[in-house]
Amino acid sequence: MIIKPLHEPEWLCLIPRFQGEHAEKQHFENLVKGYEGELKFAGLLEGISDNWLILYDLRLEYRRTIFQIDALLISPKSLHLFEVKNFESDFYIDSGKWFTINGKEIRDPVLQLNRCEFLLRQLLHEYGFNIPIKSNVVFINPTFTLYQAPLDLPIILPTQLDRLVQQLNLSAKKPGIRDINLAEKLAGAHLIRSPYDHLPEYNDSELKKGIYCAACSSFSISLKSDQITIICRKCGKEEAADSAVIRTLKEFQLLFPEEKVTTNRVYYWCGEIFSKKTIRRVLGRNFVLKGRGRFAHYVL
Repeated sequence: MIIKPLHEPEWLCLIPRFQGEHAEKQHFENLVKGYEGELKFAGLLEGISDNWLILYDLRLEYRRTIFQIDALLISPKSLHLFEVKNFESDFYIDSGKWFTINGKEIRDPVLQLNRCEFLLRQLLHEYGFNIPIKSNVVFINPTFTLYQAPLDLPIILPTQLDRLVQQLNLSAKKPGIRDINLAEKLAGAHLIRSPYDHLPEYNDSELKKGIYCAACSSFSISLKSDQITIICRKCGKEEAADSAVIRTLKEFQLLFPEEKVTTNRVYYWCGEIFSKKTIRRVLGRNFVLKGRGRFAHYVL
């Protein structure tokens, strides 16, 4: 049973709009890669018993220290904490340190796992729960290989993923009220925002205007002859014009929360695909008009 689902991160809408070589392009490519790994792991866990209480992408705080858990599974007898890594290619361990096959040292993912486990245990004690925690780093990418790894390392390799699902199914027990209360308490403690969130600096001129396809993120969008449907010339995905405008407007509000929503601003942000009359109609149906003349703007 999923108590806290994995949500698409807000920053994902920035990726298709970056033009050229943005200064933080590599940082965002790594974020996307990590999110894709979490999606794969969530898909894998669809095959386990509903008796497990599952929380994804859980951000918690214990005594002013913030920590993040990719996946947490709760049962009457134990908690399973998973740190998901989407590493590709070959890695090795030498003298307790982790390296890429080219010899570049990387941050030890097990240390990160141990930190999360320690903080979670302290938080549980504060809540009045004393329950064993089993922690593992999951390497979800099938191309990942790790050499010279100690046998007692708390990791799950790509070849062990099917076995993990089998073990979770065998150990699944029906949760009690106390387990459900704990899951809901942790979900309620989730921090939507963190002072450590790092989004790139951007301005309007750096971001590509227009409506991109909800399926393939292409900007190759055309308005069909019926004037109420758009179609992606790349993948053929169709979408109602109203839906596309609202989707793109919500993105604009996320990126520019301080700006007022006006007909002209939305018209240009949508890439002038629709007429201002269409934009005004969609805004009028879904928002409340405030002010008059040049002071007119729309609010929820």
